[in-house]
Amino acid sequence: MKILAIDTSTRHLSLAVSDGDKTLASRNTRPRKDLSMTITFDIERVLTKANTRLSDLDGFVVGLGPGSFTSLRVGLSMLKAFVLVTGRPVVGVSSLDAVAMNVRVSRVRHGAGAQVCVINDARRGMVYSSLYDKKGDALVRHREYQLEPLEKVLDGLAGEVIFIGDAIPLYREKIMLLAKDFKPVFEVEKRWLPKAQELARIGYQRLLKGEVDKVDALAPLYLYPEDCQVGTAQDAPKRGHA
Repeated sequence: MKILAIDTSTRHLSLAVSDGDKTLASRNTRPRKDLSMTITFDIERVLTKANTRLSDLDGFVVGLGPGSFTSLRVGLSMLKAFVLVTGRPVVGVSSLDAVAMNVRVSRVRHGAGAQVCVINDARRGMVYSSLYDKKGDALVRHREYQLEPLEKVLDGLAGEVIFIGDAIPLYREKIMLLAKDFKPVFEVEKRWLPKAQELARIGYQRLLKGEVDKVDALAPLYLYPEDCQVGTAQDAPKRGHA
């Protein structure tokens, strides 16, 4: 099953073409111009690298964020166009899930699961976050996708917690200062951003199960209320577990 996966939730564009669990080609770049002007070129490059044509694809996976709303809309619009042209199925995946998947198996000691907390910078003193258990390639989410101050995210954590995400440089010292009931471990910088190859892995399993999304219903995971004022976890839409 050949899949094209796209994530445009951050300042970096991430693309991948996979066949089953195998990544055929990937591209992670920071566009120098407006994303809408360059994304088609980047998609063509990754398809060529994978020796794959659009008509060869069996499905699509798109990162829904949360993140840059304008960039997310560009990525979604492009994927929706591909779905309409090819008639292939599409799966939308939270970009936070993809970040959590970046935690390496080596972090999981003695075969036990790792507790993973994703924290991405939402500005205004807030973070996008969620909490997961990761064992091997299996990922189970235990919190809703949230938009909250860091203190709320840390509330109730216990044991060893692996933090990952682009908010780490902003909040590393604060996390260490507030770590009374948990032991923080920080993932390395090269794994902080969502990778399309991880989106593809999640999406592949959902496509195998027939868990596809209606293209007209796909929308960015935007945790701010409509008036763009800061909200709380209660404002976040309810979504299923990873």
